Amino acid sequence: MLLIRRFEEKAGQLYGMGLIAGFCHLYIGQEAVVVGVQSALREGDQVITGYRDHGHMLAAGMTANGVMAELTGREGGYSRGKGGSMHMFSREKQFFGGHGIVGAQVSLGTGLAFANAYREDGKVCATYFGDGAANQGQVYESFNMAKIWNLPVIYIIENNQYAMGTSVKRSSSETHLYKRGVSFNIPGEEVDGMDVNAVYEAAKKAVEHARAGKGPYILEMKTYRYRGHSMSDPAKYRTRDEVNEYREHKDPIDLARKRILDGKYATEEQLKEMEKEIKKIVQESAEFAQSSPEPDPSELYTDVLIEEAAR
Repeated sequence: MLLIRRFEEKAGQLYGMGLIAGFCHLYIGQEAVVVGVQSALREGDQVITGYRDHGHMLAAGMTANGVMAELTGREGGYSRGKGGSMHMFSREKQFFGGHGIVGAQVSLGTGLAFANAYREDGKVCATYFGDGAANQGQVYESFNMAKIWNLPVIYIIENNQYAMGTSVKRSSSETHLYKRGVSFNIPGEEVDGMDVNAVYEAAKKAVEHARAGKGPYILEMKTYRYRGHSMSDPAKYRTRDEVNEYREHKDPIDLARKRILDGKYATEEQLKEMEKEIKKIVQESAEFAQSSPEPDPSELYTDVLIEEAAR
């Protein structure tokens, strides 16, 4: 969680310096969701998400160097500088994006789960989307098919309460998003997405359900983003007091840190050393990104078409 936090802070700095262009959606405040879920998955399970995806990549084991280089549009990035913030992939880490079209990843994640069921390989697909995407029609088509075929997919709704800037209360007739699967007979539950332990326990239960052949499961993670929807969003639709309330009393890293110290799982000195190591990793990623060359113009014509060899 701390790696994601420091990485995103650095990404915000680079964006301000003009080194990251285009859209950039930071994950600051939501770290407990992806870390808790990832801890419940096993090697080979797939992950797919929307455009607020840097945290998901790091949690999946993708390197900070590769992610930061892609953010800055450099050759050393995961998509060789052509995908940017919203479109990175790693077959090695079973991370299938990063998708800029709202809700599109839900259909794709359901397809990944279909492939798992077809191959009988025992894999589960963790499919993330937000409270805004929860109102997209393709989400419910996916729910229906996933339950008909009892596909091994976990639908994780990262409810940060504002989508692009409209409160869930103003945009959704049913604000308890975990209930959205009721008409499809898909079980769901609401989870404190600021508590990494609570996320892990809920995810473990959902993953076991899906892996046992019982079909999809919905987890609504009640979370909160500290920054605007994207770097260009001043977030004037909420009060400063509301943001401070989450930062001061519900911050996922502070809660985990207190639990670690109270339980004597680590000392203050060990945590400081961890912070030092993480800052080094993040700084090195920024330096790697800036030193990596920009893609050659010829790269514009690669990865756009697969031509089948003549038979």
